[in-house]
Amino acid sequence: MKRIIDFLFSLIGLIILIIPFTLIGLLIKIKMPGPVFFIQIRVGKEGKPFKLFKFRTMSVASGKTNGSFDAGDSSRITPLGRILRKTKLDELPQLINVLIGDMSLVGPRPEVQQWTQIFPDQWEIVHRMRPGITDNASIMFRNEEEILANSQNPTLTYKEEILPKKLRMYIDYVENHSILIDAKIILTTIKEIIVK
Repeated sequence: MKRIIDFLFSLIGLIILIIPFTLIGLLIKIKMPGPVFFIQIRVGKEGKPFKLFKFRTMSVASGKTNGSFDAGDSSRITPLGRILRKTKLDELPQLINVLIGDMSLVGPRPEVQQWTQIFPDQWEIVHRMRPGITDNASIMFRNEEEILANSQNPTLTYKEEILPKKLRMYIDYVENHSILIDAKIILTTIKEIIVK
């Protein structure tokens, strides 16, 4: 049932949002020379890697790999990128991931491989499910970039403070998820975006 809902809602969403998608893509091309999409390798269900799609919010930098993640690094975020991130519009292309079955609308957020090698026993539980676009941890840590930017050691802060809390919430979702919980998370996510 969860997969059927994911497929139908992502398909409908992509159809409804085709005009906003096009406009955002044009703005990125005009304001931020380079590709429209940011594509990064993340770890999904059963530990299998997949390509996650986002609208690009940073200037292109050489030497970056698909799996890289520099905690707290916001130096390359463009003015347009900040707007896309604040409104979460940069996440919309993940509906493509949901449509093709790599992700779900609701579920634990997928990480890059370097972070899934930490606390592997917990990640093994998390990876029983498809990762999602949003979840309770995403809502709680909506200001994660701000927390990391204000940290003297963003990587250590993420590893020792943020990630353990996220994993506890991910595991709680895996063990207790339901359609009603998914609906509540989606509504809360929309509310958070509108209010803030």
